[in-house]
Amino acid sequence: MVQKKKPQPLDNGLVPGTAVVTGATAGFGRAIAQGLHRAGFHVVALGRRRERLEELAEELGSVRLWWQTVDVRDHEALAALPAALPDDWPAVSVLVNNAGLALGLEPAQQAALEDWETMVDTNIKGMLYATSVFLPGMTQRRLGHVVNMGSVAAHYPYPGGCTYGGTKAFVAQFGKGLRSDLLGTGVRVTTIEPGMCETEFSQVRFKGDKDRAAAVYQGTRPLSAEDIADTVLWVLGLPAHVNINSIELMPVCQAWGPFAIHRS
Repeated sequence: MVQKKKPQPLDNGLVPGTAVVTGATAGFGRAIAQGLHRAGFHVVALGRRRERLEELAEELGSVRLWWQTVDVRDHEALAALPAALPDDWPAVSVLVNNAGLALGLEPAQQAALEDWETMVDTNIKGMLYATSVFLPGMTQRRLGHVVNMGSVAAHYPYPGGCTYGGTKAFVAQFGKGLRSDLLGTGVRVTTIEPGMCETEFSQVRFKGDKDRAAAVYQGTRPLSAEDIADTVLWVLGLPAHVNINSIELMPVCQAWGPFAIHRS
């Protein structure tokens, strides 16, 4: 087996080595994979929908794109990936933990436990699994960047979002703890926390109800997946001594309201 090359940082800190993107079949993940590819990275696109990954490969070409149908909840499948990557590719220098979802908007007392478990298994455990697979190599090479996709829901609760927000609060705290553990290794960690963004997010939340999903964005100008991809590329492109711990971003049309008070 050919030993993987150690990627060299550019003057601005951007490392065009190999970037792994989970949940690359749509929304943030697809836009991030496209942006990384344009920036010169070799991109490992992971997702559950084979046909979407094939479309991405057809769009970007196969020279610097390698895809695999993987569910991030499957630790064994993730653990097998490093050895399966092309031998002549640079080492993994970026991991974007993007795979995640929200399910349902019912109050806790009416929510389906299965939905809660799916969110925990994907948003939390999937992130942990992918990080455990790719982080050790970064620390050994003393070069890398872990980008975790969080949400403003980690900080601003709303009715029906207790479990989703709870998973994203875990993402935020995990990123901070990871920074502490990685002190001195040269590996950077960033949490990206978007607000309202029009992707397939609401369609997934409402289990395919496109009309209900569309109503979420009616009369607004939400963020786009490309906005998030641009943010990720900006973070990666900063000088190597600069670490953005977290970025919280919303569209101008979104903010937060006063405390809710029930009056009898």
